[in-house]
Amino acid sequence: MYRYTQHDQQFVEERVAHYRDQTERYLAGELAEDEFLQLRLRNGLYVQRLAPMLRVAVPYGTLSSEQLRVLARIARDYDRGYGHLSTRQNMQYNWPELARVPDILAELAQVQMHAIQTSGNCIRNTTTDEFAGVAAGETVDPRPYCELIRQWSTVHPEFDWLPRKFKMAVKGSHSPSVDRAAISVHDIGIAVKRNDAGDVVFDVYVGGGLGRTPVIGALIRENLPEPHLLTYLQAILRVYNRYGRRDNKYKARIKILVRAMTAEGFKERVDTEWEAIREVSPEVNTEELARISERFERPAYESLSDQTEALSAKRLAEPGFDRWMRHCVFEHQVPGYASVMLSTKVTGIPPGDVTDQQMEAVADWADRFGHGEIRISHQQNFVLPDVRQDALETLWKEAELHGLATPNIGLLTDIICCPGGDYCSLANAKSIPVAEAIQQKFDDYDDLYDLGPIDLNISGCMNACGHHHVGNIGILGVDKKGAEFYQISLGGNSHTDATLGQILGPSFSREEVPEVMGKILDVFVANRNGEETFLQCYRRIGIEPFKERVYAATH
Repeated sequence: MYRYTQHDQQFVEERVAHYRDQTERYLAGELAEDEFLQLRLRNGLYVQRLAPMLRVAVPYGTLSSEQLRVLARIARDYDRGYGHLSTRQNMQYNWPELARVPDILAELAQVQMHAIQTSGNCIRNTTTDEFAGVAAGETVDPRPYCELIRQWSTVHPEFDWLPRKFKMAVKGSHSPSVDRAAISVHDIGIAVKRNDAGDVVFDVYVGGGLGRTPVIGALIRENLPEPHLLTYLQAILRVYNRYGRRDNKYKARIKILVRAMTAEGFKERVDTEWEAIREVSPEVNTEELARISERFERPAYESLSDQTEALSAKRLAEPGFDRWMRHCVFEHQVPGYASVMLSTKVTGIPPGDVTDQQMEAVADWADRFGHGEIRISHQQNFVLPDVRQDALETLWKEAELHGLATPNIGLLTDIICCPGGDYCSLANAKSIPVAEAIQQKFDDYDDLYDLGPIDLNISGCMNACGHHHVGNIGILGVDKKGAEFYQISLGGNSHTDATLGQILGPSFSREEVPEVMGKILDVFVANRNGEETFLQCYRRIGIEPFKERVYAATH
């Protein structure tokens, strides 16, 4: 993983000192509320329904074991003993005291972490595939490009006050159908690949996003040569900064601008700007890119024999281990190793919530069974990217003891869920109780396994922090005359063939949602062909059979 230079460390420490002074001035009444607002937002601090919320940046979702132990200590000493893994691969704390936030940031700085630009109208944390650098079949590691973008975009003087928040995601090349970075629903999505000559090039998508106006991003540049990455990004952001609306925050995202100009019209403006920039701005410095790449110290992998046969015997003898291997263990680039996803989706626990003890256990496993590195996935789970295959059984047993071995990765109960009305002041309805009710109703592993992969996403409001628009099944909390109701959509998908879900019909009360889910799944089971997934079946039969079954008896 990337390690700070002396310059990086000095910058973060100075930022902490600045924010400490700003906080003290605010608490002393020397800064007005509106003056402090933008200062705290650019240091990751929101004011939620019940308390402040601090969002800690985890660049492209990668942590060291030392960093995770500090996050655990912060949860214990400054919060209520837990943190929350977000869909943008960050860590959030729901109960910090405003006056103590500078102390938290100082502790983070000691282990090369911060909360800079995790909120506000600026370029946010760049995300990527949680298996980047270790995914089987990957031909280009996207992480050095994520880091290049991070360094370029942090406190960029031209793009620090954009019309609205701005999110980028970068996908490395492996399976053509899999996109764990969900680049199609970001303001800018970048697919890194190699051309026929073996050179690194980029496909650039613009104008994706969810929220009130969900949009799938448009491809505006194919095979962009590596040296031109930053100048092309600069051209996109300049066009957005110049023409993006600032009079209405609901129409300020780049997706609205791209739609108004059309993708082709937007591309023409970007290309014109790009030509002007290229005359005066340098290309990506190959030496600098090499320096960044070198700081991703590749682990000293051992020469290990493949353990497939030995593991097969253990799986036959232990059904629980077999279930876990089937859903939570992924192929690695290096023989004798595997990548493991540790599910946080346990019935009765809000999806993505992890305790300080769990964090410390994960950090210990990263050291004992791997190379001290941890990832956070878009699905709000932990990932151990480098686990020796001969340690998998031991890891499974210990993960079970800590509530992190639920074998549901990719299944219905591996729910993406925002904090909703339990915490967020923007939410129309609670998300967490709905997720728990669904987990309780569908808690039989055999049934889940028979249903196969299903992405279920829940958001508490139209801001879509739970990405409900791109869930195979999406649930949105809505307000109906002060009461909480839930609108259901079907057919969404965030992978390469990204699609937005179609609304099923009128919304349901919270009590009705589990029963409605059962009817939706009944239609799927009755109509699927062979091993069809839910999404494949839906795309073949359409939404009408689901509507007929759900509303025939419900309304």
